[in-house]
Amino acid sequence: MFSLAVATWRALSEPKRAFPIALCCGTMALLEFRYGQSIPGLVSAIGLCLAFVGIAPFAWRALFPGSIVAKPARLLFYLGIAVASVIGFSKALPMAFGVRHTMLGYPSSILVSVALFLVGGWGLGRDVDMELRLVEESARAERLGREAENAQLLALRNHLDPHFLFNTLNAIAEWCRQDGEVAERAVLRLSALLRSMLEGVKSGEWSLVRELGLVRDLFELHLIRDPEMFKLEWSVDDVADVQVPALLLLSLAENAVKHGPARGDRGQLSVRVVRDSSVVTITIENPGRYNGPRPGSDGVPTLQKRLHVAYGGRASFDIDSAGINRTRATLRLPVSAK
Repeated sequence: MFSLAVATWRALSEPKRAFPIALCCGTMALLEFRYGQSIPGLVSAIGLCLAFVGIAPFAWRALFPGSIVAKPARLLFYLGIAVASVIGFSKALPMAFGVRHTMLGYPSSILVSVALFLVGGWGLGRDVDMELRLVEESARAERLGREAENAQLLALRNHLDPHFLFNTLNAIAEWCRQDGEVAERAVLRLSALLRSMLEGVKSGEWSLVRELGLVRDLFELHLIRDPEMFKLEWSVDDVADVQVPALLLLSLAENAVKHGPARGDRGQLSVRVVRDSSVVTITIENPGRYNGPRPGSDGVPTLQKRLHVAYGGRASFDIDSAGINRTRATLRLPVSAK
């Protein structure tokens, strides 16, 4: 509570609030001295102003934190604080000095002072609250921006197997000595792959055509390194108008190579995209036995969470065996977004 009071008084001391407060309070004190013609009356006016500045905004913030809906009991308590403060300084204090009549002590003046106390405390208290919340939200937005940037970098790292990247770079270094044309092709393909990934991380959503282009770049890069690793079958319907979360298929494409051809299971790797009126079915099938979910792997759970965020319950993902020694991953996505 003390920290709330200190924060309130500090905010009230800022020039943008202190100047109008001083102008109002100075005018009230001047009028009391001009028409009351007594030092005790002036002291009571100054005391009333100090009570208003020190009590009213703090009382409002303490009684109604972060809410514009005021409970009746608290409103009555706030009203009691206002009445006690005004009567105490406009009537009781002058009488303690032997002064029975002051300008601020008249009933009409007391009513005006109570109203000013209530409205001023409400206005200043809410103004301070809103400003402090704005500062907190700005700091939160800045923090979230940094976290989003870190998340983008993390997503980029998670969407590209570092072993594959290092092996490709080592292969390119070897090709530079043996076959400059192959090295150039590999560099251009890798550059296109990384550029597309960076765009995907920033955009969040793009066309399925671009997503499939990224997948194909990945497969072609593998085939540059080892043309006999697998045979690529590619069958895609017209999906030019379909939007998907960026980098949605990349981890599936990586796994299709990593847990199949890269482990020695050579054969045909196929990508099929079939579209009907409302659903796009994407199937990636690779050689290699499916042994169920791998302990500690977060690839499939992350994919399922992304599908839920993007499509609710309208999308599905399955991965299972396709024959004796093949694995099939199937995505079913609605043509229209959520």
